[in-house]
Amino acid sequence: MEKLKEELKEIIIRDLKIQGVDPADIDDDAPLFEEGLGLDSLDAVELVVLIQKHFGVQIEDMEEGREAFASINALARYVSERRPE
Repeated sequence: MEKLKEELKEIIIRDLKIQGVDPADIDDDAPLFEEGLGLDSLDAVELVVLIQKHFGVQIEDMEEGREAFASINALARYVSERRPE
């Protein structure tokens, strides 16, 4: 799970082009949106595409997305439970 969390952090920073943030700076329990990492709704759409592309996991609706994007821990758990073998 630690490897997956690290990979998610790297994807978020690289593909969402977040400046001045290192993977180690992202708290696993911090919110990804608003006061946490500061992502916005455009980033959410892009993140849905990135999760599909990198892990083959589809986020079906806004409610699922809200749950999955709560934090790095939540996202790693979501991807881990739904990732095709």
